[in-house]
Formats: sequence, C-alpha cells, structure tokens
Amino acid sequence: MITALRRLLVPDTAGDPMTELKWTHRTPEKISEQLKQVGIDVSPKTVARLMKKIGYALRVNCKIKSTVKSALRNQQFEYIKTTRRQFQAAKLPVVSVDTKKKEMLGNFKNAGAAYSTQAWAANDHDFKRDSTGSAIPRGNYDQVANRGHVCVGSSHDTAAFAVDSLVCWWQNEGRRYPAARQLLILADSGGSNNCRQWGWKYNLQKKLCDQFGLTVTVCHYPPGTSKWNPIEHRLFSEITKNWRGRPLDSYETVLNYLRTTKTKTGLAVTACRLEGNYLLKLKVSKEDIAALNIHRHHSAMPQWNWNYTISPSKTKK
Repeated sequence: MITALRRLLVPDTAGDPMTELKWTHRTPEKISEQLKQVGIDVSPKTVARLMKKIGYALRVNCKIKSTVKSALRNQQFEYIKTTRRQFQAAKLPVVSVDTKKKEMLGNFKNAGAAYSTQAWAANDHDFKRDSTGSAIPRGNYDQVANRGHVCVGSSHDTAAFAVDSLVCWWQNEGRRYPAARQLLILADSGGSNNCRQWGWKYNLQKKLCDQFGLTVTVCHYPPGTSKWNPIEHRLFSEITKNWRGRPLDSYETVLNYLRTTKTKTGLAVTACRLEGNYLLKLKVSKEDIAALNIHRHHSAMPQWNWNYTISPSKTKK
C-alpha cells in the first residue's frame, strides 16, 4: 500500500533538492478517493497515518532564514555568551530587552484561538478610527530568575521610553541584586535601542548609570539575529500565547494578560503603565555626546558599536 501511495504522490510532489524536503497539496481525502480508483480501499485517516510514516506532515513556514548576514556574527555570539557567563558567575544581573509589536486597542480580532463557550464578536474591520489607543509593550527579561517585566507605553517607542522601562525594571526587580553595581544588557541592533543611536546611550548614562550608580555593559546581537535575543522566545512568545483569540480592547486587558502570563518552568511577569508623551527625533548635542563616560570594547570585537560599557559620569557629585 505504501508503494502505491508513493507512486500516486510522485506527479504532485514538490521538493527542495538540497534539503530533500518534500510536500504535496493533495489532501488525505483526495488521495483516499484516488486509491479507491485503483482498487485500494483505505480511509482518509489511514492515508494521513501512512503519509506521516513516509515523511509527509502538515507544516507551516518557519521564519528562521536570516536575510542580513555579518562576517562577525559567530564571533559576536561567542562574545555575548562569554560576557553573560562572567556576569552570571559573579551573581550580577543580566537583562534581555526589546519592544514587542505595537497593539492597536479596540474590539479588533486577535490572532489565535482560545477555549470559550462561544466565539468573541470582534469588529469586521480594523479601522484606526475605532481604536481607543495604542499599547507599546517594552519588555525586560531576567533569564536567570526567569522573570519578565513589561512597561506599556502609549505614544512612541523611543530611546527615552526604552531606558525609562529599564529604570522601572531596576526599581521593581533590581532588589534581587541589592549589592550589584554592574548590569549587563542584551539587546538587538535596531529600534529604540539601536546600537548606533546616541539617544539610547545618553539616556542610559543619565537615567540609569548616574541615577543609580550603575556601570552598564551593553552587548548587541548582530543585524538580522534579533530572534536569538532570549526575550523573544522566553517572554514575548509566551505573552502572545496567553492573549491569543481575545481582543485587546483596553490597557487594563493588556496589563491583565501580561501579569497572568506563566509557564510550567516558572516564568512570572510583572507589568505596569508607563505614561508620558515620548517625542520622536530628539537629538543629543555634541556636548552631551562628548561627556558620555563610555568605553568601547575595541579589543574584543572590531565592530565597536556592538559592545560597550557606560559608567557613572565623572562629573557626577
């Protein structure tokens, strides 16, 4: 029977000659009907079981191929791993940061499904005019403690917003490290924590280093590798699972789903609103840039934008 099934699938089977991955658009029902025409009477369920046995299965596209490549990619990954282990061995905090996709608030359809006695009646169109606002979740994830802290903004995802979220995290979660005077931040290379953005570094200096006396080391993942940032698959993916199939109609709803995100491995999440109007395109003066107490890790990586340490200002009293 398997031989007959293979022969039947050959004309309609596509594949990749490099990976030997094969696929077909025929359904088990259609294949069952065609097998009956040649004298083999099997049900669609049996067809599905046999197809699985010879390597066919329902699969979805996986976003795993990077379109941006760097010659220093592996070297940077190794440097991040070494630096992270050094901080963890010294019992110093390591936090992975990023901004989750902005959510338009309202009775709009949210992807996914959830168990319910009946389907939620969402709007038939997602018009911005029907929105009650925007939720911008800025996350901070402590991989060792397996705890996430998410600040929800409502204006723009800026460098100031990103650092204010870190300040909020330090004030609420930093108590786990009462003696720590150093902090390691893992971030991707773009967005509000862009490795080339002076606003990000300036706000780290003024709001985190100077205010709390912290020496902050930042390691950026190379371009095109943001999905390797721990916060993506340890925190954000779990948040998406928790609120799937339910319209995010208010800030209270968003915060409730954030705070109730949990996993069997012990993930716990705290969340709060971070109100305020964060303006776009604010420039840092040359004087402020020159005053930054920043040390770039030249010897570690030729790409100096990816790794640097910011210490409390020398002029701070």
